[in-house]
Amino acid sequence: VFFILPILGGVGISLTNWTVSRPSITRFVGLKNYITMFQDDDILLAFKNTAIFTVAIVILRNLFAILLALALVKKLYTRTYLRTIFYIPAVLSYVVVGIMFTAMFQMNGTFNQILNAFGIPFTKEWLASGDTALLMVIVEDVWKWTGFHMIIYIAGLQAIPTDLYEAAKIDGANKWQIFWNVTLPQLKPTTFFVIIMLTIASFKVYDQMYMITQGGPGNATMTLVYYIYNVAFVNTPKYGYASAVSMVLFVLVLFVTIIQFKGSSSND
Repeated sequence: VFFILPILGGVGISLTNWTVSRPSITRFVGLKNYITMFQDDDILLAFKNTAIFTVAIVILRNLFAILLALALVKKLYTRTYLRTIFYIPAVLSYVVVGIMFTAMFQMNGTFNQILNAFGIPFTKEWLASGDTALLMVIVEDVWKWTGFHMIIYIAGLQAIPTDLYEAAKIDGANKWQIFWNVTLPQLKPTTFFVIIMLTIASFKVYDQMYMITQGGPGNATMTLVYYIYNVAFVNTPKYGYASAVSMVLFVLVLFVTIIQFKGSSSND
């Protein structure tokens, strides 16, 4: 009822020209929406932006999360406080984060003021410039969610048997060899889980763009889900076309999910 029927309904709607303003002329158009989709420059840009965002997020969030986890899994006196500090951004709403980053990266924002304080005369609208807007959204996303994945990696590190480290030290392995031959292989299931989770979430990114850039400037931060939102709810809603784009996104996410199951089975 809540999953299969909506999917089937979405497939059916994607084969029509249904619009809210003129429902009486709704008719079956076959694959026209899908053909039109791949002739639309805006959606091709949305695909490109989504791909760039996904690759950047998967790499950067994993890298920083692993580094933080390795640092804070040690028996430091302040590790509990540091873990809390790095995790706090994950519980903030995108409304709060959006206001913060908008204030920081505007022309007279905190970031430009810091650069000026260090003698770097820089005045730039980071979120209103087509060449930096997507980068700023990536920075915001990495800042917000790295602490969340840090906690997952800490759990993975704590699950590694200490006997493996003791055996490696007895064999004369240095820190780098222990990390490369013991820690990384033992973290493989955790890393795989985080990568799949990040990839699926990145394909469906919407909140960040809506709160910070609204897909602009000039569609520079337009992603697939934001494109679907614009087609379905802004200006002249085209539910048939929006459903077709949603089905393509569904197939992409389904493909990644299948890889996840395959990978989990092979790890087992």
